[in-house]
Amino acid sequence: MIPKTIIEKQITALSVSLKPVTENMQRRAEREIFLKWTVLSRGKFHCLECTHTWKPDAQKSSCKNYMNCKACRGKLKIQQYNQVHFKEIEYWAVLNVYAGFQVVRIICSHKNMKKNFMPTYFHKEVMQHWINPKGEVRTLSLGTNVFSNTYDAWQYYSPLEIRPKNFEDSPKYRINPYKVYAGGKVLDVLKRNGFQGSFYTIAPQVLFTALLKDSYAETLLKAGQTDFLKHYLLSHVQQVRENWQAVKTCFKNSYKVSDFTIWEDYISLLRWFKMDLSIPQNVCPENLAEQHDRLVERKRKIQRRLKIKELRSEIQQAQIIYEEHKKQFFGLEFTKENLSISVMESVQDFLEEGEVLRHCVFTNEYYKKNNSLILSAKFENKPVETIEVALPSLEVVQCRGNKNKDSPHHKQILKLLNQNLYLIKKRLKNKKVLRAEN
Repeated sequence: MIPKTIIEKQITALSVSLKPVTENMQRRAEREIFLKWTVLSRGKFHCLECTHTWKPDAQKSSCKNYMNCKACRGKLKIQQYNQVHFKEIEYWAVLNVYAGFQVVRIICSHKNMKKNFMPTYFHKEVMQHWINPKGEVRTLSLGTNVFSNTYDAWQYYSPLEIRPKNFEDSPKYRINPYKVYAGGKVLDVLKRNGFQGSFYTIAPQVLFTALLKDSYAETLLKAGQTDFLKHYLLSHVQQVRENWQAVKTCFKNSYKVSDFTIWEDYISLLRWFKMDLSIPQNVCPENLAEQHDRLVERKRKIQRRLKIKELRSEIQQAQIIYEEHKKQFFGLEFTKENLSISVMESVQDFLEEGEVLRHCVFTNEYYKKNNSLILSAKFENKPVETIEVALPSLEVVQCRGNKNKDSPHHKQILKLLNQNLYLIKKRLKNKKVLRAEN
């Protein structure tokens, strides 16, 4: 993208004048971010770190997950498959303060391994996030292969180019580096807002922008509520505002949430019943799943008592809106043997699925979630789990069966879904194209 505005031209010029990542930093990353590997081939273990080979002491050795190399004294993870070449890819980050911006530089590193050869490394800076003291961020990144099913298929020969503001919605923006090398190079305002050097498994660019422009995130960090902070920054940024009174009640009573998605649904039910969110007995149940299910059943009974005409009218009106937002995904279905996953195409489906699996997909009106796609997983044509996929990030928010518990097919369902997420992405792109044409 050609820089057009003053800020885009400024950031592009500043990026060119940044010092390259040093070789010492690259060597340090090579030591710290990658695992050390060994492979069992033709009755011998081969250390892919120092080329040392040895025969296993006993048959049990081949069943272990890790081995120790006597030559380099490294703790080696055993490769499950014997092949010619082995590759590992990791991301790491370097923090800089430059011209009043907080700069987060993302480096993609490759470790190439082969039996009887020393490993070789390749490092490339793939993104730069430029964050001003107001929390506004603009990103430069390499181009990616648009024909790949992976979002980070980088074109390493391409230059770093400025990306549009909506790049924050891209999964590439949210890449979380394995290691962050700070060296104290952060804006003073970030330290004032509670940052003390720890990222709590949150991507630095996500944490920094939140701390600079979101007072809720600042409060959560300063209060030491890192579990809430991680949850809301990684998945439900907007819901912290809706649930703030309930969150504060958890703070005051040192309540630890065991399952955030269930807890949020539970708080939604409390609001529906107009119950006081400042009372610990309401917000901090000892058995969260049991209390959640109790309220779901209570709400379901109330809804059942509604007149049939009113319920039909409500479903018909909701169906029109639901079709308007999700019609491009209708007909999408993934199957493997007796297992199938399909997009729920009617509000009536939500009602029936909620009744069969006894969860809150209908009572909490999931069909009104514009930024989520709801799918039904069936085994032998019987519903076993309901899946919520976030749009446009394509992250699986939750996948729950009867009474919000995992079904016996949970792992197979997630595997089948992840293998076909690209089909949802394709429908999503088609929707954007149609909007642009209109």
